[in-house]
Amino acid sequence: MARQDALFDDAVAPPPADAPLAERLRPRTLAEVIGQQHLLGPGKPLRVAFETGRLHSMILWGPPGVGKTTLARLVAGAFDAQFIAISAVLGGVKDIREAVERAQAVRAQGRRTVVFVDEVHRFNKSQQDAFLPHVESGLFTFIGATTENPSFEVNSALLSRATVHVLKSLSDDELRALIDRARALLDAPPLAEPAVQRLIGYADGDARRLLNAYENLVEMNGAAAQIDEAMLEKSLGEQLRRYDKGGEQFYDTISALHKAVRGSDPDAALYWFVRMLDGGVDPRYAARRIVRMASEDIGLADPRALRLALDAAETYERLGSPEGELTLAQAVVYLAVAPKSNAVYSAYNAARAFIAGDGTRPVPLHLRNAPTRLMKSLDYGKGYRYAHDEEGGFAAGESYWPEGMTPPVFYQPVDRGLEIRIAEKLEELRQLNSEAKNRR
Repeated sequence: MARQDALFDDAVAPPPADAPLAERLRPRTLAEVIGQQHLLGPGKPLRVAFETGRLHSMILWGPPGVGKTTLARLVAGAFDAQFIAISAVLGGVKDIREAVERAQAVRAQGRRTVVFVDEVHRFNKSQQDAFLPHVESGLFTFIGATTENPSFEVNSALLSRATVHVLKSLSDDELRALIDRARALLDAPPLAEPAVQRLIGYADGDARRLLNAYENLVEMNGAAAQIDEAMLEKSLGEQLRRYDKGGEQFYDTISALHKAVRGSDPDAALYWFVRMLDGGVDPRYAARRIVRMASEDIGLADPRALRLALDAAETYERLGSPEGELTLAQAVVYLAVAPKSNAVYSAYNAARAFIAGDGTRPVPLHLRNAPTRLMKSLDYGKGYRYAHDEEGGFAAGESYWPEGMTPPVFYQPVDRGLEIRIAEKLEELRQLNSEAKNRR
């Protein structure tokens, strides 16, 4: 059973007074944790694990500075377990063996062990496999932390023995609460509201980044009556975002990228894409916008564009930054030079508008499915013409619309790219339909 006092009282020993601000403010209890309420709120997965004493191996997946290491330490503290931290960047099999020996030693004393592996995705397959028998035997509880998608970066065998918990970037309100906590600890002068907003934008959901920047800011300007935006810019220099996340310039830059791609200017598109990255936008967000552009602005004029955009997004997930950003740049250039069509986008919107204003028309009998004898007796599917049995694989003159309805035209291909051929094919099929109806 977890120590119930650890839920609200000291669970981790306090750091020395000269430790960095981020370390001094590291939560020592669940009650001190800011953010991750989808995991730590009442009735949520990690909260239940703490309260019931059901300690389990887990992978903590999330961006930097959201509390992965903190949660691992709190788990160890709550269960009075030995905490062993291994850095996958610096460690190896030797460190794993030492962790096993230490776990065996305290197990003999009736005490648990938590082995925490930071950046677990940097361990290779054999290194990750070295944990398996000890996780299986219950010698220790394994907690891995990663900023990369564990589906790609963690062995399936290890992944199957651990629960994946997804941690989220801190919200603006949560970062604001963290600033208040830091100011109280440092007894620092107040921050002007524009400076608060710029600092939150700079942090971009990363608590460690926020606290490191705030600590430097206070060290440089602690004697001031108030710390304003000019002091913030002087303190952070070129590190400060050129636009704030969520601000008008943020969306203007995204709009400029989209319009440059739509306008078939690869150089301008690259310019705005790199401006977004330089401003600190999450490349995953950029990837989502690129996928949307492939569908909205290229469409069937070049169907390869959507596949390439999806491949670029997946490749970024595998490689991370900065290598993965090159694949996104490749997609941006391809979309910019590809033939453009918004015909499907327009057709979809037109169909939505039509359905919203039209009644619910019954499906004609010949188009209905007839899996039972009763349905067949009611003429479900009767008279349906199977297109593959018709000449050219096309049932000329067949109707696929509700009865009595004048068929609208939603999709109108443009005269660019593959849609030139699509338009020719559609015209050919319409001619065959017309001839079949005239013969009736």
